[in-house]
Amino acid sequence: MSGTTIHWTALAVFVFFFALVTVLGFVASRWQRGAAAPAQHLDEWGLGGRRFGGWITWFLVGGDFYTAYTVIAVPALVYAVGAYGFFALPYTIVVYPIVFAIMPRLWQAARDAGHVTAADVVYGHYGSRTLELAVALTGVIATMPYIALQLVGMQVVIQALGLQGELPLALAFVILALYTYSAGLRAPALIAFVKDLMIYIVVLAAVVLVPAKLGGYTAVFQAADSAFAAKGGNTGLLLQPAQMLPYATLALGSALAAFMYPHTLTGIFAAKSANTIRKNAVFLPAYTLLLGLIALLGYMAYAANLSIKTPNDVVPALFAKLFPEWFSGFAFAAIAIGALVPAAVMSIGAANLFTRNFWKAYVNPDITPEGQAKVAKLASLVVKLGALVFILFVPTQFALYLQLLGGVWIMQTFPAVVCGLYFKGLRAPALLTGWALGMLTGTVLAFGDGIKPVHSFVLGGHSFAVYTGLFALVINFVVVLAVQAALSMRHHAMPHAHT
Repeated sequence: MSGTTIHWTALAVFVFFFALVTVLGFVASRWQRGAAAPAQHLDEWGLGGRRFGGWITWFLVGGDFYTAYTVIAVPALVYAVGAYGFFALPYTIVVYPIVFAIMPRLWQAARDAGHVTAADVVYGHYGSRTLELAVALTGVIATMPYIALQLVGMQVVIQALGLQGELPLALAFVILALYTYSAGLRAPALIAFVKDLMIYIVVLAAVVLVPAKLGGYTAVFQAADSAFAAKGGNTGLLLQPAQMLPYATLALGSALAAFMYPHTLTGIFAAKSANTIRKNAVFLPAYTLLLGLIALLGYMAYAANLSIKTPNDVVPALFAKLFPEWFSGFAFAAIAIGALVPAAVMSIGAANLFTRNFWKAYVNPDITPEGQAKVAKLASLVVKLGALVFILFVPTQFALYLQLLGGVWIMQTFPAVVCGLYFKGLRAPALLTGWALGMLTGTVLAFGDGIKPVHSFVLGGHSFAVYTGLFALVINFVVVLAVQAALSMRHHAMPHAHT
């Protein structure tokens, strides 16, 4: 398959499955709705009425956590650097104990008080509009480039079909915008069933059939090993000693950040019970197995002797070369649909933040639940349009930079969102100061390193590289504790001043 000729068989299969999920998206407006449910309330549109059970939550959270860009970017990173690209595996293993321990408490706090966003929970705990605004603003800013990168994943497969120009991508996101506007969170939740089933079929077929066509896994690893040996540098089938600390800190930091994003928290808040979340934390690691198999496609690309322009072309080029057109069309449809689910949830999460923590907080405090739903629907359209404009007119590398920064930034909301669930005495000024200095530290270090995810420190003549976001989070926590201690000392000293 050539990228300059339209491949009609693949395109027909692609269009069929894309049309199928479009129909499901519009049908979803009546799915899983209670008999007396207030259809126009924000809870219904933005959280699916908080009635999603175990299976729906599993597919929804998996669908917006393992995205189209994941399918494109993880093999691309493994193709480019080798073993270091597998950091996503320990990251998606470590994250689920964190979900199991923390998210049921966060869900309970949101459910009891009718909160829709993490910033709502923060305001409920601390009563600080400034801290609420900081958490909400961070969430929206961190989400926007994430949505744009879903477009990158879709753009790659559309071009692999032979379609050129921006019109196909724009049309796909117009369709996404319409059914998300109509059905809210129910649309991506229903589509996630189809998306995940298709992705599993594609990946399992690839990891069985591709090595069989290339001489087995021995040939795959030998080809990759030879390519990395020729390339040199920090590449290879095994981590080099200097890579182990940044690898570990990147995995841990990413795990702490993952469920601070508005889209992943939206899936959590939509669950019908705390036990639903616990069960999902137990069973969601099945996706990690899938992710490991997806990552291996990066090695298979070397054995297939692909000729590609960028590492992002690895997966489409691999399927185009080794599979018949109809299956390539099916695989490309799975990846494109894998962009629709997270993009929809991300836009809904950002819209919920805008509605509850900007509009309701500062513009119209007396807005009704129906009014909130209307504002959120319009905001979700603006968010998707912004992401589309961003990817059409801004270089893709800039979106990648912002997404890397977004991970550093969203992690700085962790103390404000999580600590109040366990420690009742924390003060908003301490958390706000920690957030500000964590954001400043992470941003300055990231820009100083050329927007790289790790920063090197020299101690005692030895260099140590750690994930920038995790280091900034440590600074955040230290500042929170220091300011909290200062405020407590001041509080205890005040009565003596009057004696």
